[in-house]
Amino acid sequence: MTDVIRRSGITVPFAGIPLHEHREWFELLEARGYSDVSAGEAGAHDGFTPLVLAAVHAPSVRVSQSILPVYTRGPALLAQSIASLCDVAPGRVAVGIGASSDVIVGRWNGIPFDRPLARVRDTIRFLRAALAGEKVTATYDTFSVSGFRLEVVPDAPPPILVAALRPRMLKLAGTEGDGAILNWLAPNDVPRAAAEVGAAKELMCRMFVYPTDDFDLVRKYAARQINAYLNVPVYRAFQEWLGRANALAPMWDAWATGDRKRAIALVPDQVVDELVVWGDAARLRAGVERYRERGVTTPVPMIMTNDPDALRLAIDALAPTTT
Repeated sequence: MTDVIRRSGITVPFAGIPLHEHREWFELLEARGYSDVSAGEAGAHDGFTPLVLAAVHAPSVRVSQSILPVYTRGPALLAQSIASLCDVAPGRVAVGIGASSDVIVGRWNGIPFDRPLARVRDTIRFLRAALAGEKVTATYDTFSVSGFRLEVVPDAPPPILVAALRPRMLKLAGTEGDGAILNWLAPNDVPRAAAEVGAAKELMCRMFVYPTDDFDLVRKYAARQINAYLNVPVYRAFQEWLGRANALAPMWDAWATGDRKRAIALVPDQVVDELVVWGDAARLRAGVERYRERGVTTPVPMIMTNDPDALRLAIDALAPTTT
């Protein structure tokens, strides 16, 4: 069973700072008491390289992904990559996997986005066996493996967290995974998702954090993000399940007609305020804390700024220890 103690994470790498200049930032995170760093994998860096650097430069933190798509690496390569990360950071890895989306999997990588729930389930089962050092010969519903055995096996298999949006995937995260990774939901939405995952499971959550009290500026950038994400079918279905269909319907309609500018303008201010954390240091800390109060065990805020001073302010504001 996954350790569900209170953790304090953050999403890396930081915007506008090259990876080769991240050492001082990783050292700062460790000094401020952060327990976790998490890296996504979409159109920028891969989900392993930033974590290798973090593990080396901040040797007390746990590293995780939010998320690795289960389609874009073959099963054996995925297991090898995870095992290598575990070799860099023994006992300090949590694997984050998920279906991702038809955009990343299908449009960007040319791989059919087929049967996502089954693919995630099969990947969990394969990784459990492979990371335990077993020789795997198995025919799963969505892929088969013949005669694979890892040559570098972690001393202890890492927990596997599942990125999940709706009930069936959330339930899978709780029954076959060690917890769930949440994204694009408000604090008040967390209990609904948590109820599907079940008790005594880790709930990691990425939320977007804007370190400014200028709401017009926040809205300008957050509305673009909301369009980029919530028009993707899997995220649209998630928001419908959460009850935002009426609020977002005008945006969805404008997007469907190709009017991107109008779609951005039609994002309600209330939705922006619900789905992102913004403001001064005190407001940032309170905003992330609301997710904790409703059941998130491991927040991994993504700080939305290219300004190093604003980044440092947010790191300090959200840290469990300050100087």
